[in-house]
Amino acid sequence: MADRIWPALTRVAGLHTRAYRATGGRIGERIPGVPGSMCLLDHVGAKSGVKRTAPLLYVRDGEDVVLVASKGGYPKHPAWLYNLKANPETTVQVGKERLPVRARVATKEERDRLWPLAEEAWPGYRTYQKRSQGREIQMVILEPR
Repeated sequence: MADRIWPALTRVAGLHTRAYRATGGRIGERIPGVPGSMCLLDHVGAKSGVKRTAPLLYVRDGEDVVLVASKGGYPKHPAWLYNLKANPETTVQVGKERLPVRARVATKEERDRLWPLAEEAWPGYRTYQKRSQGREIQMVILEPR
């Protein structure tokens, strides 16, 4: 079923990204009914070299922006995770701010500390972890550079 849903979600994400960028973050950072905040993550394709942007929920940990590579609990990691591993120097837009960052996967200790913050921002992460067929959902820390 997830394979049938992703094309529609990709189109919605594209509309979200365009509205977020066009309004300088005034529209799109907060979504009615979603307790967390959204950012726009820029990433470069690990194989293709194509620059892409993904709207994602995030949480703050001090100056760091923290992302959850859940892909809705799909059994595979999201493409943006592979892209960040290959090309960790990137930018993220949080509201009106575009920040230069370096991405890295959270250590086990960091994930243990940060996961409850992510669940508070989006309780659906609990369900996603159960649905992921044993894949541990990774968390990515975007550190200012």
